[in-house]
Amino acid sequence: MKLFQCQSCGQLLHFENTFCERCSHRLGYLPEPNVLSALELADDAWRALAAPERPYRFCANAAFDACNWLVPADGPDAYCLACRHNRTVPDLSQEQNLAPWRKLEFAKHRLFYTLLRLNLPIETRSQAPEGLAFDFLADQPAGQGPKVMTGHDTGVITIALAEADDAERERRRTAMGEPYRTLLGHFRHEVGHYYWDRLVRDQGRLDACRAVFGDDTQDYERALERYYTDRAPANWGKSFISAYATAHPWEDFAETWAHYLHIVDTIEMARSFGLRIDPVLDQTGALAASVEFDPYEAGDVRRLITAWLPLTFALNSLNRCMGQVDIYPFIISPGVIGKLGFIHHIVHAERR
Repeated sequence: MKLFQCQSCGQLLHFENTFCERCSHRLGYLPEPNVLSALELADDAWRALAAPERPYRFCANAAFDACNWLVPADGPDAYCLACRHNRTVPDLSQEQNLAPWRKLEFAKHRLFYTLLRLNLPIETRSQAPEGLAFDFLADQPAGQGPKVMTGHDTGVITIALAEADDAERERRRTAMGEPYRTLLGHFRHEVGHYYWDRLVRDQGRLDACRAVFGDDTQDYERALERYYTDRAPANWGKSFISAYATAHPWEDFAETWAHYLHIVDTIEMARSFGLRIDPVLDQTGALAASVEFDPYEAGDVRRLITAWLPLTFALNSLNRCMGQVDIYPFIISPGVIGKLGFIHHIVHAERR
C-alpha cells in the first residue's frame, strides 16, 4: 500500500478516502493505473483527472459506502475488479449488517490492491470453474444453526461477519491462543489456500512445495484434530511462522503466504513515507534499514527481509511506548525465510 495525492490540490490521500478534505473533490480508485483520482462530473459519468481519456462510474457497492473503486462508464460491469468476486453478502436490508460488511469490504479491497500489484490470477467464478469468490455470512440466531466458519473451499473464501466485531474477534483470538488476528490477516491467509491450488497444484510444483513445507497428502482433518488436541511442538519457532502453521502443510503455506503479503504491503507504505531506521545505539548496523526500493520488484526475498526485520523491531518498540502489544508478534527464523523465499519465487514466476 502507498500514499496517494489529489490531482486537483495536491492534498495527501489514503486508499479508502472518498472525498478530498482540502478541495472537496470526489475521489475514486482506478485499479489498472493504481491511482486514487480526483473526479469531476461529466454528463452522467465521472471524469478522472488522473485518466481523463474515458468516462467512469462508481462500483455498485459505492451506494452502500463500501467501495470507492471505478469501472468504465462505457463497459458492461456494474461491479469493480474487487467486488465482482462477491458471491454472497449479508442481508443489507438489516441495518446491523451494514457496518461489519463495510469492514470486510475495506479489508478485501486492500487484499485486491496487493493481488493486482503482484499481477496474480484473479478470475471470477464466471470466468473459471474454480475462480475466486467470497461468501460473507452472518451467523443464524442462537440455537438456529451452527456458527459460520471462516475458510476456503475450491476457490470460495467464506468470512464470518462476526469477525468484523472487534470484541468478538479478540475473544476468538484469546480463546485460540493466537498472538495476531485481523480481518486483513484472514483474507491474506485464506487466499493463500486458493493460490496453493493455482500456483502449486495446477502449475506442477507439488514436489518442490513438499520439499519446503512437507507432505500435504496427510489427512487434513486428522491433522487439525491433532493440532487442537496436542498443540504445536515446543520448538515450532525454528521452522514455522506461527503455531497454527504446524497443523498441516496447507496451513503452513497459507500462513507463510499471508506473511509475505504483510511484508510487501507494509514495506511499500514505509517507502511511501520515506522511512529510515538507524538506531544511534546500534553499533553493528544490524537494526538499520532504508526503505528505498519497490518491494513488488525485489529480485531476492532477502532484500525484503533485510528491510522487514528492523522495521518490525521499530514498530513493536513504538507500540510498547503507547502501552500496546507488539504490532508484529512473530519471529522470522532462517527456516521461515526459506519458506518465504519459495512464496517469493512462485509469485515472481507467475508475474513473468
